[in-house]
Amino acid sequence: MLTFEQMMIRFAIALVLGAVLGIERELVGKESAGVRTEMLVSGGSALFSIAAFALPYLVTSSPQLQNSIIAGGGFLGAIAGITSGIGFLGAGIIIKIDDHPHGVTTAALVWATAAIGVLVGIGLIGFAATAAALLAIILYVLRRTDIAAKRTAKESEKGTA
Repeated sequence: MLTFEQMMIRFAIALVLGAVLGIERELVGKESAGVRTEMLVSGGSALFSIAAFALPYLVTSSPQLQNSIIAGGGFLGAIAGITSGIGFLGAGIIIKIDDHPHGVTTAALVWATAAIGVLVGIGLIGFAATAAALLAIILYVLRRTDIAAKRTAKESEKGTA
């Protein structure tokens, strides 16, 4: 079972990685799911994952029963619950204006941030940090690409008008 210090380290790492992803959203003015939201999503997901991992050790002192609970994959239900619960949170972020959905990227980031929190909670910290860094890079690069494409389209419209 994890020690208190290991649990707190994992929780803190999840908060930091959530903040990194939330910073990008705030920098582009998407405060509906900025630093605080992404930290809460990542940290909360880590807490649920840590609790799911600790549960077999908390409910019994019998190593055979602990192994049976672990082998049965009971903790996987917590991960499934996080995934579907975050889906509802993301759905609340998406709005439709004039036949165009808005907030889809932000909702997807909330969902991915939950996955980052789960990874940290189960101990895959290096993978979580790498994934968070790649997500941040992808968001930045694709935003730049999207801005350049829109600028080119506007210039084309002006040239043909």
